[in-house]
Amino acid sequence: MPRPDAPPHSGATTVDAAARSRPAREVVVLTALGAVLVGAVVLFLTWDVGGYWEFALPRRAEQLAALAVVGVAVAVSTVVFHTLTQNRILTPSIMGFDALYVLLATSLVFFLGGTEVATMSDLTMFGLTTALLVGAATLLYRWVLGDGSRGLYTLVLVGVIAGTLFGSLSDFLYRVMDPNEYDVLLSDLYAGFNRIDTEVLWVAAALLVPATIVVFSRHATLDVLTLGRERAIALGIDHRRELTLMLMVVTVLVATSTALVGPIVFLGLLVANLAYQLTRTHRHLVNLAAASLVAVIALVLGQGVLEHVLGFTATLPSIINLVGGAHFVALLVKESRS
Repeated sequence: MPRPDAPPHSGATTVDAAARSRPAREVVVLTALGAVLVGAVVLFLTWDVGGYWEFALPRRAEQLAALAVVGVAVAVSTVVFHTLTQNRILTPSIMGFDALYVLLATSLVFFLGGTEVATMSDLTMFGLTTALLVGAATLLYRWVLGDGSRGLYTLVLVGVIAGTLFGSLSDFLYRVMDPNEYDVLLSDLYAGFNRIDTEVLWVAAALLVPATIVVFSRHATLDVLTLGRERAIALGIDHRRELTLMLMVVTVLVATSTALVGPIVFLGLLVANLAYQLTRTHRHLVNLAAASLVAVIALVLGQGVLEHVLGFTATLPSIINLVGGAHFVALLVKESRS
């Protein structure tokens, strides 16, 4: 029988030390990311201004706001989607959310007519498309996710099929619609970091704030959902209600980012997995903040390098999709081996 004054077991001591060091590591990671973000923002605003501050600063501030909105929307929606699907490979974009948004926007132009859509404000078009996406995606993916028993490869297969189907339907509508309607669609749908629609930007920011507040305020519930459906129900979570609510929030965030800059398929996958590696925790409060910071840093630095080093010889989404696609394949190979 151990003596009362005997030293604690070395294994327990190691575990306790690791548990005590975890919050300190999280604080260090978030502080470091915050410092890098401040540096990236200052560099982006002041890089090669050449004395034209009055012209450069307002334009770059507008770009910066769009980069921040898109980065936070993509990061938060991806981390939440990882929790809902119980794996860290699937993202809303891989599952076809972006493609569904494009299909819905294209269908609106096709069925309502280019003249009718051209008379609408960008705000009305954005609101209609977002409302349709929230309804359609919530119903469709709520059914796809089901009770959480479907495996990773089944969900990947469903996502690939859904994305291909939505993309093919959009291509079909492009080919049969009037060229003038196609021009209207391009002007409304495919914006970019170099051509920000300020009206949509502020509406997107107004949607982003309550959506992220909902997610951050439910970080403890998301922590429990990480344990799986049965354990979450056993701990008193209304799993069906939480799944539906979070899917609706995810669709709003996807619509927000897609309306501003179009689909960026693999950005969420990259920033979320990098955040997990940095924080090494399952706490959503930390991972959501870290992923958001990483996403905004990546977009701000990437846009700066694209403008001032590469001279716009490529687009930021194409570079992100190239790197993210290779990372996605590597994760699939790693998953199959494990």
